[in-house]
Amino acid sequence: MKFLKENITNLVICLCEIVIGIVLIVNPVGFTSGVIIAMGIFLLILGIANAIGYFRTPPEVAARGQGLTLGIIYLAIGIFCVANSRWFVAVFPLLTVLYGVFILVMGLVKIQWMVNLIRLKRKQWFVALVSAIISLGAAFIIFNNPFATTAALWTFSAIMLIVDAILDIITIFYKNKVESDAKAEEEILKKEPAVEVESE
Repeated sequence: MKFLKENITNLVICLCEIVIGIVLIVNPVGFTSGVIIAMGIFLLILGIANAIGYFRTPPEVAARGQGLTLGIIYLAIGIFCVANSRWFVAVFPLLTVLYGVFILVMGLVKIQWMVNLIRLKRKQWFVALVSAIISLGAAFIIFNNPFATTAALWTFSAIMLIVDAILDIITIFYKNKVESDAKAEEEILKKEPAVEVESE
């Protein structure tokens, strides 16, 4: 239970990466359309909230801000996303770059993780290093796009997400095992009787 509490956020992120990777392999167009529609709905809600907030604010205060303008902009973008999700899918290269940016950011996060583990003198730092190298390498490949088709590029991105997530899960469990072993060793040392030196 303690392990889950301490690592729940990282484990959820890893599971989301695996699910996204699998869905991208199975149905990249459907998944991307779903994400765009969900984003559109969120923007619609945000636009309505801004517009309502503007009219509920006293005129003197509302005149100092741009609440209504922002509300209309959010509504317009939201409607466009919901009504034209397939238009975004048509610009696959741009969306692939966004996935590449996400993988790149995850690689940089893993470098931080690796350095933290080195400074803490933890043996599992090399797993974080391997994961960081894979993430950065995958991002580099995505940005350069050496693939003949967009479908191949998306499949590669999806596989990289899954591999990356699996490596992260291994790192989390390995880290927990090392820490548990260290604590167990400390408890044993505490229980051992101190050796008294006899004075002559």
